[in-house]
Amino acid sequence: VQLQASGGGLVQAGTSLRLSCVASGRTADGRAMAWFRQAPGTDREFVGLVTWTGKSTYYGDKVKGRFIITRDKGENMMDLQMSNLKPEDTAVYYCALARAEGLVSINQREYDIWGPGTQVTVSS
Repeated sequence: VQLQASGGGLVQAGTSLRLSCVASGRTADGRAMAWFRQAPGTDREFVGLVTWTGKSTYYGDKVKGRFIITRDKGENMMDLQMSNLKPEDTAVYYCALARAEGLVSINQREYDIWGPGTQVTVSS
């Protein structure tokens, strides 16, 4: 499986942006997908995840209430809708696939397939 994220860019604070992540190759059946982000000089942090069914989502405290993750199993696609963006949301955003079916975790070590990342820059 390969992941490719898209949709990053430069936006102003308070606006919205949508990122998409498409899985290609072997299917991602049964596995959760997640978003992580990394700002310069900081550790990669958990943003949110969605289970295989798309029925359950979990979010990091910094984005809860502003970001929404959805998943289209048929298209092997996951979206991250980001609203009310803040300068501190500036980072490279990565999508990732859990290493096993049924595994739900906010720990990046539990994800073994990663996309190359897309830059999101929020200006004040």
